[in-house]
Amino acid sequence: MDFVILSLVMLAIGIYGLLTKRDLLKIFISIELIATAATLNFVMLASAMSKGVAQAFLILAFSTDTAVSAVILALLVVVSKKYGTSDISKIVLPEEIESEEESEVGQ
Repeated sequence: MDFVILSLVMLAIGIYGLLTKRDLLKIFISIELIATAATLNFVMLASAMSKGVAQAFLILAFSTDTAVSAVILALLVVVSKKYGTSDISKIVLPEEIESEEESEVGQ
């Protein structure tokens, strides 16, 4: 039962970091904490069924978590190169650029 408490604590820390941080790397770490909490809970509950099923779930969970991490890191690198910053509040969305251009043309 201790793993459920650990999983809930990791989930709470990840959600807190996701809601409060503005740096892309810190948001990535928060997402990884949430994914790790889910993986821990998933594998520990599966281990109650049988040993072989738990090992299969563990391999599946680690491989999907690694793939998600690779995609998020690639997106993080692309966004930081394109916009020159890793701060979310300084990244300009395409809709904002279009609305600014339309307001400048109208004046």
